[in-house]
Amino acid sequence: MNINKRFLVQFFIQLILIFSIFLLVFLSFWAIIGFSIMKDEANQDLSKVDSYFFSDLITIQGEKVKIDEELKQLVTNQNGWILILTTKGNIIGSYNAPKQIPKHFKESELASLILPNAPATVEYQYWKLDETSPQPYFLLFGRKRLETNILNEIKADLDWKNQNLNLSKSSLQQIEAEKVWVQLINSNGEVVDGYGTNQEPVTYSTEDLLTLPKTKDDSVAAYYDAESEQTIMVGVQESNSASSIENGLFKTISNSILIIFIGLFLVLLIVTFWYARKFGVPLITMMKWIQNLGSGLYEQPLDLHQRPILLNKEGKLKRKYRLYKDLIATLSQLTAALKENEAQRHKMTQTREEWISGLSHDLKTPLASISGYAQMLETENYSWTERETKEFAGIIVEKSAYMMELLEDLTLTYRLKNQALPITKEQVDINDFIRRAIIHFINDPANNDKEFIFHPYNGDAFAPIDPKWFQRIIDNLIANAIKYNPSGTAITVSISPIEQHLLIITITDNGKGMDNETLDKLFQRYYRGTNTSDTSNGTGLGLTIAKQLVQLHGGSINVKSAPHKGTTVRIILPI
Repeated sequence: MNINKRFLVQFFIQLILIFSIFLLVFLSFWAIIGFSIMKDEANQDLSKVDSYFFSDLITIQGEKVKIDEELKQLVTNQNGWILILTTKGNIIGSYNAPKQIPKHFKESELASLILPNAPATVEYQYWKLDETSPQPYFLLFGRKRLETNILNEIKADLDWKNQNLNLSKSSLQQIEAEKVWVQLINSNGEVVDGYGTNQEPVTYSTEDLLTLPKTKDDSVAAYYDAESEQTIMVGVQESNSASSIENGLFKTISNSILIIFIGLFLVLLIVTFWYARKFGVPLITMMKWIQNLGSGLYEQPLDLHQRPILLNKEGKLKRKYRLYKDLIATLSQLTAALKENEAQRHKMTQTREEWISGLSHDLKTPLASISGYAQMLETENYSWTERETKEFAGIIVEKSAYMMELLEDLTLTYRLKNQALPITKEQVDINDFIRRAIIHFINDPANNDKEFIFHPYNGDAFAPIDPKWFQRIIDNLIANAIKYNPSGTAITVSISPIEQHLLIITITDNGKGMDNETLDKLFQRYYRGTNTSDTSNGTGLGLTIAKQLVQLHGGSINVKSAPHKGTTVRIILPI
């Protein structure tokens, strides 16, 4: 998946997450409002709540019942009581219940308590608790009907004939204490007497009387006297219940909005920091990486422990950077390329400096010879013969050729030393390659005093080599065997494999051999050995170059020799 698709997927997931958060906030808001409404209803009238309101307030274990203090307070404030019954009518728990309540109810008694009964002085509301249980329980909430009790007390003293309430002193005190209103209505719906009726109508129509239970918040009880055709109505003022619920709802909504606003602000703050960490930190890290590249520091940004910031302890890319893994891969490639280029530039600089230093040192001797002979030819104090002039010219040519060879070898050895020499390998038949090299030396008349023997491998002998530079290796080794040995020396070249992975090329001669001192210094630059008095030929770099070229091919070279016992050079190459 490329970076564009990963960004699309990431932002789609973020949108779903944000939508889920807002949906959760919205549902939480309405849940808070619903819970608050239910709680306000419970504070005003416990009989209006649903059964799940009691799920956390009543705990039943076997025949033991635990009632929460909050529920007890609600029951006390509403002048009521609660009973917990089994399906058989046994009371297993109660609170604030009157003393005359029995310990067991029969079915008929429960029906008379629960079913509507207008003249009743006590009203009950019931709920079924824990409906999922195989043995459910019932909760009864009971309270006295104040309006009915007052109605029964007033109607005993009422003067129906004279249409007078004739309220006693105790009745007046109770009416004022309980905020009760009383009205006496004649057959035409006119109020002929009343008390505490400042907000009540003076005339009732038939429609008013029929809708009275639905339109008024008060609890009303009435009694009709058939003889006088009059009705007395008693109402307990509960007009504050609706307004208090509305006020409570408004307060709850206000508080909920404030809480939601604070919550959304915190969520926004958290999401901002989260986005900054998820998208900002990786970008800042990669900007720092690019700055490092611009300042010549070709590596990933590191932490305080000098470990790459982008990787975890297992060496894998950290989760917050995985979205940018394509960009990170590109930056890694760029870093590696720049680092390699810097290393190559450093190698070239070092090679150039060493080449100039070596060149200035190694050209002093031949230049001194050329300069000396040139000055001798130039002098006016002496006239040179033609033979002497040609001799001087020959020496100058020889030293010039030596200088050219030295320049080439010196350049090559420094390039090899700094790994600045590119090679192109190809599969070559080593048998045929060595055979052609030996034939070249045999065909040279200068080598007629030497004997050449070749033992090819009896089979395929292919190896990956660079023909140009491997030819230089073989030529240097065979040329040394010819140059530093007397006439009649036999030079033997053989090829043999080691299992199927290595190939051995052995060059052996039966010449003078070398002592240990010469053998130890054989691959040092400019060392030409002590077994020859010819100091005018050779740069002393041939074996150094041969060893470096063998190593560049992934192989190794070693030499064994002893005075008067010849020399053996062995090259091991990977196949």
